[in-house]
Amino acid sequence: MRSTSLGHTLRRLWALDKFGYSLRVLIALSASMGLSWYLGELGMVIPLFLGIIASALAETDDSWRGRLSALMVTLLCFSVAAVSVQLLFPWPWLFALGMAAAAFCLIMLGALGERYATIAQATLILSIYSMIAADQRGSEALQPWRDPLLLLAGAAWYGLLSVIWNALFAHQPVQQSLARLYRELAEYFKLKAALFEPIQQLDVEQLRLQLAQQNGRVVNAMNTTKETLLNRLGNGRSGAKINRYLKLYFLAQDLHERVSSSHYPYQALSEAFFHSDVLFRCNRLLRLQSKACHELATAIRMRQPFRYSEANAQAQADLEASLDYLRQQNNPAWRSLLRSLRALARNLSTMQQQLSTASYPEVLEGQQDNSLLDRQPQSLRDAASRIRLQLTPTSLLFRHALRLSLALICGYAVLQTVRPEQGYWILLTTLFVCQPNYGATRIKLVQRVTGTVLGLIAGWALFDLLPSQQIQALFAVIAGVVFFATRSSRYTLATAAITLLVLFCFNQVGDGYGLIWPRLIDTLLGSLIAAAAVFLILPDWQGRRLNQVVANTLSRSADYLRQIMHQYESGKRDDLAYRLARRNAHNADAALSTTLSNMLLEPGHFRRDAETGFRFLTLSHTLLNYVSGLGAHRESLPDDARDEMLEEAAQRLANSLDEIAAALQNKQPLTVYSEEEEALAQQLEQTSDELDDAHRLLQTQLGMICRQLAPLRSMAVHLLKQTTEPGQHAAG
Repeated sequence: MRSTSLGHTLRRLWALDKFGYSLRVLIALSASMGLSWYLGELGMVIPLFLGIIASALAETDDSWRGRLSALMVTLLCFSVAAVSVQLLFPWPWLFALGMAAAAFCLIMLGALGERYATIAQATLILSIYSMIAADQRGSEALQPWRDPLLLLAGAAWYGLLSVIWNALFAHQPVQQSLARLYRELAEYFKLKAALFEPIQQLDVEQLRLQLAQQNGRVVNAMNTTKETLLNRLGNGRSGAKINRYLKLYFLAQDLHERVSSSHYPYQALSEAFFHSDVLFRCNRLLRLQSKACHELATAIRMRQPFRYSEANAQAQADLEASLDYLRQQNNPAWRSLLRSLRALARNLSTMQQQLSTASYPEVLEGQQDNSLLDRQPQSLRDAASRIRLQLTPTSLLFRHALRLSLALICGYAVLQTVRPEQGYWILLTTLFVCQPNYGATRIKLVQRVTGTVLGLIAGWALFDLLPSQQIQALFAVIAGVVFFATRSSRYTLATAAITLLVLFCFNQVGDGYGLIWPRLIDTLLGSLIAAAAVFLILPDWQGRRLNQVVANTLSRSADYLRQIMHQYESGKRDDLAYRLARRNAHNADAALSTTLSNMLLEPGHFRRDAETGFRFLTLSHTLLNYVSGLGAHRESLPDDARDEMLEEAAQRLANSLDEIAAALQNKQPLTVYSEEEEALAQQLEQTSDELDDAHRLLQTQLGMICRQLAPLRSMAVHLLKQTTEPGQHAAG
């Protein structure tokens, strides 16, 4: 019994997202520390550790072949950085210009994708580590190339460990990303179920806002999973396991489209069926499906069989019975609402069938197009073109690259003027704190300073409590592991851990106490420089680009609507073009949510449009829900006399969305009221009793989309008025 419990604990530990990453760091740091003690060369510890840290920061998810290629590129970049620092170090201002130019070029590599941005950031970090090592070594060193070689050796050692790990456990990152996706999807199901709470005065707008924000988290998880799968598909040849995970990914996409769909205004349903149990039945089934998504996530993460609960089938039967009872009442006022409820019940039933087959996803849509869009540059010409397109002051990447370069020059000037002890920590703090926007920089600054203070206090206390160098070496390794385990989720704790690591490492070769005050002062100076740079140098206030982000959400929804209508003509097929349009619409919705979250962290004058933005987020997400409702039920329609009218109506709706988007994008005048759209809405809301269910659903959904245009126009005009007021956003 005890061995079974231990095995389960170990399995849960192995399934943790950061466990493999932390274990690799533990092995790398422990081996380096052990080697240094074995050789009696404790001076090796600092450069080896810094090289390992830089290499681990450069690591991105990939197959072992991709990781090996990335390692070669990383080591090449690291070598150039280390050699450049060594050669230019004696000439301060030439060194400063080279550092700024290198920082600008490396940040611009982010135009090629996340992988290149990560390697570029790690290269900058290693170059500052090289400066720290050179400063620590002094000008009279007999072996000037020793520390740069040790930095590269540490980086190569961790990189080799990472390649071997990826070869041995290739599918673990896929399992973890899929599990995270289903966990986020389960939370969306849970929030959606709350809309069917049969209570009076339900705050639907607040729930819709929460749904929009959770949708952003689902979309981010979906994008991460797609990239993880794409890295393992390679040139198209894949094994049975990857094909299985690919099916589960496509299942998550379809579930997301279905659960994000809306079939009728919830207030109307609540008012009409308040005394019925039908909404409670919908709520219960969605909650059970949320629980099923959680259980599926756990099964994937723990590599265990997934069993779909029979309670879901009973909940579905109860919902059908409730609908049958309402139909038997033959209430004319309920006729249109019951049709929408039937469409909702069909959607829930389909999701139940899909979840019930998640144990054997091979049977899901066997004829589906399984291709994924690879957004990585496909040639050197493509790469150069992407970077060239970003070389403009309107580019957020260009602004960040210029801002960071100037901040590093400023930090170096302070360093040369004041000449503080261990002054190169100023540059390192500036590099870590200076983020692409003010909100992210503000959060990072507070976390960095707080974490540094906590780490210095803990280090000062532990020096007295643990005077043994061996025990301090052990704590240095543990601190390094804690840093990598928490750096993406608890940055304050991660900063405290890396501060402890630095103190213990320096105490191995000198006086760790002497580093406490310099480290604190340098952190404060570096943070101040980073904050000033983000505030003063081409600041990216989110309110200034809110109109563009909103415009993109409407434009992408229009493209999604056109793709859906095309499938109503040709029949349902989840091909790449359709999935790309759907993903772009949800990505734009998530980008608006992120932009508004960043706005809330900006100074008061720059977040004046935040309330309008959140109202827009609610409206645009509701619009996306109605469009998704069409996508959830898309099928080839039987011939009908109204087909041409419906196709024309859908095209007019898409054109109206594009019109609003263009007005927002270009800050052009926009009419608040459209008689043509009002007439179209009335026409779509007049459904004949002879109309078949498929056409009726299409017409109803188009009518609800049309009704969203008037509030969208009103909010767009309001936003345009705010952003064009004299003196608005003049500061900064």
